[in-house]
Amino acid sequence: VQLQASGGGLVQAGGSLRVSCAASGPASGRTFSSYTMAWFRQAPGKEREYVAGISTSGGRTYYTDSVKGRFAISRDNGKNTVYLQMSSLKPDDTAIYYCAAGGSSWYEKSPTSYDYWGQGTQVTVSS
Repeated sequence: VQLQASGGGLVQAGGSLRVSCAASGPASGRTFSSYTMAWFRQAPGKEREYVAGISTSGGRTYYTDSVKGRFAISRDNGKNTVYLQMSSLKPDDTAIYYCAAGGSSWYEKSPTSYDYWGQGTQVTVSS
């Protein structure tokens, strides 16, 4: 499956931003709705880190501690799209945000466990 992330940009601290990830071309006969989805981020000089994950139906979500209460992951299986709504943004949230598909569970934090990746979208939070 191909993943296309979009929606990144420059925002002031305290602001909000929504990034999206559209999927196309399901592989091996699988549909988008059969994939657990997640968002990761990678800041300059740092390792890629798990941000949030969502189950196939969207009924279950999981967040890393640093974004709990500020970020919300959701999905629209009819549109083959997963979203990450980010609020109360901080300069530490500055990173390239990647969507990923195919983890063993929605709380799987290891990047190596995901089968497919989007190209990333830059989010920059100014102080």
